[in-house]
Amino acid sequence: MIDSRTAAHVLTRIAAYLELAGENSFKCRAYLGAAKALRALDADDLAPLHASGELRSLRGLGPATLSVVRDLIETGESRYLEQLRESTPEGLLDMLAVAGMTPARIHQVHEELHIETVEQLEAAARDGTLSKLKKVGPKTAARILDGIAAAREHGSLRLYHHVLIEARQLLAAVGSNPGVLRAELSGDLRRRAEVVGRIDIVAACSGDPAAVMRSFARVPGVRSAEESGTSVSIYFVDGAHLQLTCVEPVRFGAALWRTTGNDAHVASVTERLLARGVAVSDDSLHGERGTVVPTPEEHEVYAAAGLAVVPPELREGFDEVDAAADGRLPALVTDGDIRGVLHCHSNYSDGKESIAAMARAAQMRGWSYIGITDHSQAAFYAGGLTRERVLEQHEEIDAVNGTLSGIRVLKGIEADILADGQLDYDDDLLDRFEFVVGSIHSRFTMDRETMTARVLRALDDPHLTILAHPTGRLLLGRTGYALDIDAVLEKAAANGVAVELNADPHRLDLDWRHLRRAKSLGVPIEIGPDAHSATGLDNVAFGVGIARKGWLEAADVLNTRDAGGILEFARRRRGS
Repeated sequence: MIDSRTAAHVLTRIAAYLELAGENSFKCRAYLGAAKALRALDADDLAPLHASGELRSLRGLGPATLSVVRDLIETGESRYLEQLRESTPEGLLDMLAVAGMTPARIHQVHEELHIETVEQLEAAARDGTLSKLKKVGPKTAARILDGIAAAREHGSLRLYHHVLIEARQLLAAVGSNPGVLRAELSGDLRRRAEVVGRIDIVAACSGDPAAVMRSFARVPGVRSAEESGTSVSIYFVDGAHLQLTCVEPVRFGAALWRTTGNDAHVASVTERLLARGVAVSDDSLHGERGTVVPTPEEHEVYAAAGLAVVPPELREGFDEVDAAADGRLPALVTDGDIRGVLHCHSNYSDGKESIAAMARAAQMRGWSYIGITDHSQAAFYAGGLTRERVLEQHEEIDAVNGTLSGIRVLKGIEADILADGQLDYDDDLLDRFEFVVGSIHSRFTMDRETMTARVLRALDDPHLTILAHPTGRLLLGRTGYALDIDAVLEKAAANGVAVELNADPHRLDLDWRHLRRAKSLGVPIEIGPDAHSATGLDNVAFGVGIARKGWLEAADVLNTRDAGGILEFARRRRGS
């Protein structure tokens, strides 16, 4: 019996091998598309669907991919995958997890240097061999070394938005079990962590929780399962990791609390429970003589500890428990507080859609304005705008504003912060924008002192409204450039410049750990989707999650203001 998860995993592996072999991108995407279609199908057994012809009509599956699935159904294996595996050193596949190692570059180092493992790649980067390759050089070799270190450090961690898709499917599967009354995500996902190691789900069961738990350990696609108390750790063939906790309904709240907070948060709440004569064990609260304290809802755990409920995003073991005891928890910003967005690209630079299409998409999401911030001319690789194109775009924005009602398009720009700290464009052209987002897109390897001076100089320019993705990090890929973030935040506060929380789930920059410092200094935080398409506008939700982790309230976020408030903020910054 072949389930859809296993079949999707096989198709994904085939796509990876084809990439490494230098096959055309269309063929690789076909296998990835078929894998996505099968995962969405979420079927325990594909044989009946194949026999009925349903698989042939499934959008995303073509003759080649269907042939692989048929092979799996009939034999339990894929001959095509085995052929590719035999002709490709397994270590090449591991290199795909290293930032900077594209399939083309992996193919190059294999062909020219006969490198077949990450260890060999690391040695070649260290001894200078790698840097001698065409289009590599010392800087790229250094970045690859950083990528190897990052891959080892992060291990099985994945980006939040990637894991969330899979988690919702697993949650639906758990919730559909006849023995499950209710189920919720917990752990890193519920805390809205930017990277996630596993999927945690808590289920309240009507019958025997252990029996329900074991039933999931036997579903198709499971590689191994390990039971421990009320939980089972399930590892799937495609690398996914599910930690499933099953309890009686009367213990659901305690289990959800215990699996959501990190160890420090749980320990802090437990200490307060013990001080009030309540013990914690086996996902239950126990009072005098070991009697169970019913906790069907999570708020009952906090009530027993004499605490206000701590929002899940804050359960990181800092001072949130003291704040809950003292009535100092913030009223966290919500998706509904956002009035508009300010960091968006159109097809004038590297965006995919027109200004009008982006405006309509923003309006559909309930916002009253959108700021178009295409790249400035220094970002030539991203279609940066010349002066003539800027003027042309402003005319189009005026025309769009004249035809659409209920939404306003603001004239912005994502101006490169040049190596000397100046903003791209002269003052005359910068004066024509209603607001300016400043970003670093080059010379990432400056030392800390030089990079900090570069950013501080940009913050002195009265045209700069918002400092975007301030550390330049790419999660699980590129560490931020060397920067004194405290000095940057202090200068932003002094000069009245907003700092961006870039909501692209690959960035989520500024890091939530710095947001409380920004809040204490009074630095307005702009949640920018960095959208390059209409769907990219949905990144805002990821940004709101990180803003909540950083204790931000609506008043701390720039784009909870209306369009007039945004323009007034920019004018005040310019002193006009």
